Amino acid sequence: MDLPVDEWKSYILQKWSLLPKSIQVTISTAKTLNDLFLHSSPLLQPEDEMFLKRLSGGYLVGKDPDASLFYREKGNKKFREKDYMGATVLYSKAVSHSGPSSTDMSLCYANRSAALFHLGQYETCLKDIVRAQTHGYPERLQPKLLLRKAECLVTLGRPQEASQTISDLESNFAAKATLSASQFQILQRTLCRVKVKVQEKENLPEIFPEALTKTFEGVDLREENEQIPSASSSVSLHIDPLKGRYLVATKDILPGELLVKEDAFVSVLNPGEMPPRRHGLESKWDIQVTNGDLHCHRCLRRTLAPVPCDGCSYAKYCSQACMQQAWDRYHSVECSLGALLLTLGVFCHVALRSTLLARFEDVDKVIKKLCGEMSNQGICLPESRDPAQILKYDLRGEGEKKDKAVETPIPGCDINGKYERNYNAVFHLLPHTENHSPEHKFLCAVSVSALCRQLEAASLQAFTTDLQPTKLKAAETPVLCAELNVWGVAMLRHMLQLQCNAQAITTIQQTGSKENLITDTQQVRLATALFPVVSLLNHSCSPNTSMSFFGTIATIRASQLIRRGQEIFHCYGPHESRMGVAERRQKLRSQYFFDCNCPPCERERQKPSAGPGREAFRCHRCRALLQGDDVLSCGGPACTESLGRGLLVSRLQDLQRQVGAAQKRLRNGRLELAIQLLLGCQSDAESFLSADHSMVGEIEDTLAQAYAALGDWEKSATHLQESLRVVEVHHGPSSVEMGHELFKLAQVFFNGCAIPEALNTIQKAEKVLLVHYGPWNDEIRELQKMKSCLLDLLSIPGGPKE
Repeated sequence: MDLPVDEWKSYILQKWSLLPKSIQVTISTAKTLNDLFLHSSPLLQPEDEMFLKRLSGGYLVGKDPDASLFYREKGNKKFREKDYMGATVLYSKAVSHSGPSSTDMSLCYANRSAALFHLGQYETCLKDIVRAQTHGYPERLQPKLLLRKAECLVTLGRPQEASQTISDLESNFAAKATLSASQFQILQRTLCRVKVKVQEKENLPEIFPEALTKTFEGVDLREENEQIPSASSSVSLHIDPLKGRYLVATKDILPGELLVKEDAFVSVLNPGEMPPRRHGLESKWDIQVTNGDLHCHRCLRRTLAPVPCDGCSYAKYCSQACMQQAWDRYHSVECSLGALLLTLGVFCHVALRSTLLARFEDVDKVIKKLCGEMSNQGICLPESRDPAQILKYDLRGEGEKKDKAVETPIPGCDINGKYERNYNAVFHLLPHTENHSPEHKFLCAVSVSALCRQLEAASLQAFTTDLQPTKLKAAETPVLCAELNVWGVAMLRHMLQLQCNAQAITTIQQTGSKENLITDTQQVRLATALFPVVSLLNHSCSPNTSMSFFGTIATIRASQLIRRGQEIFHCYGPHESRMGVAERRQKLRSQYFFDCNCPPCERERQKPSAGPGREAFRCHRCRALLQGDDVLSCGGPACTESLGRGLLVSRLQDLQRQVGAAQKRLRNGRLELAIQLLLGCQSDAESFLSADHSMVGEIEDTLAQAYAALGDWEKSATHLQESLRVVEVHHGPSSVEMGHELFKLAQVFFNGCAIPEALNTIQKAEKVLLVHYGPWNDEIRELQKMKSCLLDLLSIPGGPKE
């Protein structure tokens, strides 16, 4: 959730409506961010803070032993049902609620190690075993933990370590009689089995497990730009009075060439669906799985065994190292504010974290930036700084020349014209203050004020500690400004910037049941971030680049040939393949405050009498497409059929519900019934939808999944090829959507042993996906494995021929 929870938004908007007209006018006409903040902040009353505190109290982010026990018992139930993945997630929730160095935590880690063992995650299992022991795992239970450790080591091909573990275990048996006779016999039998495994492995070379972290193979920039860090030398930075800063190709750029590889300046994990606990409900704790349960809160890496923060139950990390880095840089401040930040929304959280990260640059420079650059907005002006040398910035952040000797040619660049991928660049992203509504600005200002008061209650200690020693002179005490107002205005600026400059970090997530033999995926939002270099790209509804993510790193590749001198474009969301021109322009105007004049928009605007389009309805009599607005008439030469649009839309909605019901049955394994329903939907769709309608493609794709689940690969391929045709019509033959669909078709041909068709489709899928993702992508690696396997089959004497 980007903005605060609905209850707080409604409360503040109600407060706004009750303000005297004179105060509303004063806030609405504030000339500077400082004026906006200083006029809004005093209006936050104690009763408002109490209301916000009650809302925040609905989020359980503290340690709770009862919650730990609840989740551990739920995990045990999943474990008994052999749902080891579900058990792992629930044990992780239990770990996050356990106090450090407690028996509860040791038991949770031990239980999670057992689930990980059954999932084949042996390295991670070993780490959890060590964690269980570190946190005081009960001595009477140690033997089974050591046996699990020995089995992991044997499986990983480390027999010497396994032998040592067994020796330690036997010594433990001999020294302490902590087990009953029956327990001793069970463990002895298990121990004998493990010993046999060790002996079998002893003569084999030690095998080191493959690194769990992926590497960016082939993802380095060919030549980094000297003036734009994280960008290729193939682009240059320009500025225009109308379209602001933008990137231009300095040479012809081929499809697939990497143009930007940038780590986010700041990112905050999107909490997903985390409804606050409602008072009076019987169950306090939610067992649904969110992004926060599966991804590191610092690097965003997916992890099955997160390490929780010692102070709260919300923040989780992939390793102790990530946890320490987060604590040192920002979480030491955020830890006690978790519930408040969840209530105030992701944008407020990103704004706070941006200012916290600013402390790790040159402290004196940052203070001057916040105090000096905003001095003309009435915040504070250090006496040591010459006012004549200060660049004046209006609410849009555009520079006005005051002294040519010190003015930077482009906002965000240093005096030498080099773009700074740091807090200076973030500071110069446009907040578009004049375009936001007065109510929205008031909501943001009051929310930031509430956050500032919580920081003030902590005596500002968080803002004046943990700074990098190299940035401070000897015996110097880090001091920011005398008041928190400077940081409040900075956070308000960032919060307003985010509507136009926030970048959603996405990941490809598999959907459907784990038994599916063909992969169905969807793109999901993982985090919200600020990328100073990526923010330089302007929008086009038909961009010439493609963006992908690896953790907090964004990569931008050319998706088509870009000629020298052409601008580099990125899509902000509204794409010509997904929306009509009117809908695209309205969305861009409401969120980004500009009218799009990109070539696709201009082409569509110049064709007011364009046909009904891909998402058209058609006549059930003559099959011709229907045209019109509220009443649609048949376009056939001899047909006079006409229908109301409302009736057809209602019929489409009913069809969508039926397809949804069929997909649910497919997920539940009721394959025959799902196919029966889908074939009925297919027939219904043919009677009133165009052949290129996206719903037609969705029905064909779902039928392909159903037949694949039955093992009928021929029928699955037939339906998937029809789905592929619709995707190509909507997105184009070189689109990333086409790449994903070709990947699925390759899986179907591979599983159906259609070797020539599989090899041909693999080649097509690789060609498309390489342009958008590069060689490190999971789907590309899977395609390469399938190709290698098929080529091996062809090389076998007497085997199948291509």
